[in-house]
Parts: sequence; C-alpha cells; structure tokens
Amino acid sequence: MKFTDSPPRETRWKNQRWMNPRRWDFFDPALTEVRRRVFYQWTRTVFILCVFIFGVLSLFWGSQYRTEANYPALKVYVVDFDGTVDPYRTENPIVGPAVTNATKSIIHSTGLHLGYEIKSPADFNHDPWAVRQAVYDEKAYAAVIINPNATSLLRAAVTERNSTYDPTGAIESVIISARDENAYFTYIMPGLAVFQSTILMEFGPQWVRELTSTSASRSGSISNTNLSQIPPQAINPGIGFTNIDLRPFTPAVAAPAVTIGLIYLIIIAFFNFPFLMGIHAQFMKPTPTTSSPSSSESSSTETSTTAILKVPHWVTWRILSAITAYFFLSLFYSLVSLAFQIPFSNKTAPDTLSANNPNAYGQGSFVVFWMLNWVGMAALGFPCENMAMVLGFPWSSLFLIFWVITNVATGFYALDLAPGFYAWGYAWPLHRIVEALRTILFDTHSRIGLDFAVLFIWVAVSLAFYPVATFIMRWKMKRGYA
Repeated sequence: MKFTDSPPRETRWKNQRWMNPRRWDFFDPALTEVRRRVFYQWTRTVFILCVFIFGVLSLFWGSQYRTEANYPALKVYVVDFDGTVDPYRTENPIVGPAVTNATKSIIHSTGLHLGYEIKSPADFNHDPWAVRQAVYDEKAYAAVIINPNATSLLRAAVTERNSTYDPTGAIESVIISARDENAYFTYIMPGLAVFQSTILMEFGPQWVRELTSTSASRSGSISNTNLSQIPPQAINPGIGFTNIDLRPFTPAVAAPAVTIGLIYLIIIAFFNFPFLMGIHAQFMKPTPTTSSPSSSESSSTETSTTAILKVPHWVTWRILSAITAYFFLSLFYSLVSLAFQIPFSNKTAPDTLSANNPNAYGQGSFVVFWMLNWVGMAALGFPCENMAMVLGFPWSSLFLIFWVITNVATGFYALDLAPGFYAWGYAWPLHRIVEALRTILFDTHSRIGLDFAVLFIWVAVSLAFYPVATFIMRWKMKRGYA
C-alpha cells in the first residue's frame, strides 16, 4: 500500500484561511486599503459615465435644438400659372396674385413659417407637372401650384351659373410624405394647413369686392349677374386646395422598417462579436496534436506538438465568418418585414402621380431590401467589432450607446432642421440606410447608388482597421489588460 505525505500543518492552516477568510466590518481598519481603492475606482467610473452621458446625449438633444429657427429650410415652392398658359391666358387674373401676395406677407412675417419661395412659371418651362417633378426629386419639400385655369373657371362659374364648379380645382398642394413622415406630419402638413387658411381668409373679401364692384360689372366678367343665381361654392369659398401626396407613407407597419426597427439592426450587429468571439478563440488555444516526422528525420515515432492557427489566417476567418453571419442575420431581420406583409412586389409608378406603396424594383424589391440590410449590418457591425477589441468590455458598451445615438439623431430626423454641425450625418451609415429603404419601399427619389457606396466605404475602412484592432486586443491580453 502506498502512502502519501500529508502537507505540513502550517500549509494546511494557510489554505484553510484562504478558503475561509475572516469576515470584517465595512469600516474595519483591516479593509482600509481596499476601501480606498474601491472608492477611487467607483468615483472614477461614475465620473466617466456622467461625462459620457452629458456629452453623448447632448448630440441627440442638439439635433433638435434649432428646429423652429430652421423652419425656412423646409422649402415650399409657390408657382403661379394662373392666366399665363393658353387657352386660359388673361390680363387680370385674381386667384394667382391673391395667393402670391399672401405668400409674400407670410414670408416677411415674424412668426414661424415654412420656407416659402415664389417661383416663376418659366423656371418650370410653364409646365405644372414639372413642379410636381421637382417635389419628387426632393428639390423642395412641398409645392403650391395655382393652376392656369384658376381664375377662368371661377369667373365662368359665376357668369354661366355652373353648379358643378369645384373650388378645389383652383390650387394644388403637393407633398411626398414617404420622404420623411416625421417631418411632414409634425411640421410641413400643419404649416401648409395654416398657409391654406390664410389664403382663403385673404381671398374671400377680395373676391366679394370683385363680385359687387361696379368696375367688375363694367368689365363684363360678371355682367350684372344676380348674386342669388351664382352657385354658393363660387362665392364662398370661391377657391380651395387639392392636396396631393405623391408617395403617401403607408401602411403603418412599414414604420419599424425605416425607423425604430433599425436600432435593432445596430444591436444585432453589435452582439455578433460577444456571441462568436468564444468560438473564434478556440483557434488560438494550444491544442495537443501529433505529427509524423519529416523525411529527413530517422526516427519512426510520432512527435507531440501543440497547434495554433496563424494570426493572419485567424483574422481572415473572423472577417469572413462575420460577413457570413451578417448575411443570415440580415435575411431573418428582413423576413420579419415580409412576414408582416409590408409590400415588396408592387410595380413602380410615374414620378408625378400619387401612388400607394409602389416598389422601386417590383418583384425584386425584397432581394434589394435584404442586400441593403446585409451591407448596412456590415457597415454598422464592423465598427462595433473593432471598438470591442480596442476598448474591451464593459467600455465597448459605451461605444454602442454612442453609435446608436449618433445614427438615430442623423437617420430618423430631417437634417435640414438640425444645426449645421450635424452635416456629418449625411455620411453616417443609418442615414444612408433609411434613405435607400424609402426608395425601395415607397419608390421615392433614388440615390441608392450613393447610399450603397457610402456603406461600402464604411465596410472597407472598418476592414482596413480590423488587423490593427486585433493586434491591440492581443497586446492587451498578453499584458493582462483584458
């Protein structure tokens, strides 16, 4: 029978003390050094978090800081075609001048108003449809078009007692809400409603004076017509607005795909790193293996070695596996929108006609949608992975907060309303993703080539930095910093 020597009594006593340490009171002198170290680290960490919160959240609050002052950045064209186009050409139109004069008063007022610009019909080759095209091309957020026959139809309704006269045919108000539903529903549409009310209130008295004036009777435009015989709608309101939304923002279930849902795209891309890093690390752990001797060796026995993957191969594997993971993750992210019946197979529509849910790429729209989410996830995810390697945990979580806030501030809100400081937002990934998504889902004005180009640049820069981030991570691990 084989006996082993028991450890010395002193060693057993030390081990027992280590496994069962004595419990001290919080303010016991024995814990003085520990308390000092804990208080210092706690104070330093909380201070860093406080400064970070104030600085990063200020980026989000700041994007809305000058919204009211920047209302004029929301351009609205006012174009008067009244009486300027054959066969409705006339020397004394009343509707067009009334609208433009009221617009000038609004422009020079001190109250909040949109950025109204009075444009000449010549700027659009005397073609009202060209104004709609300008709105579709995002040269303006909206347009007010006084139709060429506005005055002619109004006066004809009076002289011919036309009971079918429709006042809303006089003026068109054109928008494209799918461009940015938040800006339209919050600022532009309420602003246009105030504009329309102002026009109607100022036009009413002017039109009544024309009806009752002796000069109007002598001009023959009314020919002493009895007011009681005039259709009521030709007297009040006389004119009205036809509201045209070239690309309405519908259905409501599309909102997550172009707004809040994209936050989850960032988060999913971020968590790709911590979930897969443990799997990748197995290649860098020494693994016992056996290898046969080379032909130059005379020994016939196998030699025992340890296998570790070469660092360049490890980096290449991680990049390719991340891209592949983004491929499948973006597919299932995209399938959520398909499962909830967001339209992906509608035909495209003419730029200047109102259409609900036209898709820019017809039957192929879902594939383009998926590819955009794939490239977008890579553009959002690789910077997160780089910073996770450089900063380590838990500090990389702060980068995630920064990444979400800066992308949301520049992607979900109109940069035209933000201070000029936020011009960098046009190059941020989420802004380009949102713009391209609206093109795919609603057939809005396309800059999808530029959008993909910016996203690919983000991916390329991140991949160029990837080996550097990997080196920093391994350097920190070897020195016990991570």
